[in-house]
Amino acid sequence: MILWPSKIGGSNVVLSDKTIKEEIARKRIIIDPLDVRDIQPASVDVHLDNKILVFRNSRKPYIDIRQDTTDLTELQIIEDDQPFILHPGEFVLASTLENIQVPDDIVGRLEGKSSLGRIGLLIHSTAGYVDPGWKGHLTLELSNVANLPITLYFGMKIGQISFLQLTTEAENPYGSPALGSKYQGQMEPTASRIHRDFQGNSQGEEKD
Repeated sequence: MILWPSKIGGSNVVLSDKTIKEEIARKRIIIDPLDVRDIQPASVDVHLDNKILVFRNSRKPYIDIRQDTTDLTELQIIEDDQPFILHPGEFVLASTLENIQVPDDIVGRLEGKSSLGRIGLLIHSTAGYVDPGWKGHLTLELSNVANLPITLYFGMKIGQISFLQLTTEAENPYGSPALGSKYQGQMEPTASRIHRDFQGNSQGEEKD
């Protein structure tokens, strides 16, 4: 196993395209499916899956974070070339088409594409952090801050993930029994499970 220096010139080490390819070849970083053309100078483009969780505001008067909110959302499927229309001010949950896995000594950072940001599409509110040890599809928090609706298509490039090297392997990576991680292995957009924090559990929060 190769451990890269944690800092160079006072800055965190971000893996280059060359190192990303090496880590993928060693199967330490897994991105599936992967088109090598999606590997950028210091990140990898990720794509939108076809499942969208839409919030139904008429079901409850407010969101109580101590209660299971699963019934507040409804799953919709993006069909073929038919777009999902994200209206101004609307917030939905989606996920990456790719299954992503990172080893215990690497952190991922999920960011939007600048071309989408320039039309008002944000892909996460706070969950841009991918913990060491993560396995699964990343849930996206999509919001439209523009004044016009935005179309979303299945398979479109939706964001990019970069990778940073830790000083050491994490003692308790995401998914370890000590954390009781809420979202490990998720396959589709997953509603918040914050209510579990009020049930006497010591489970960690999702950071993707």
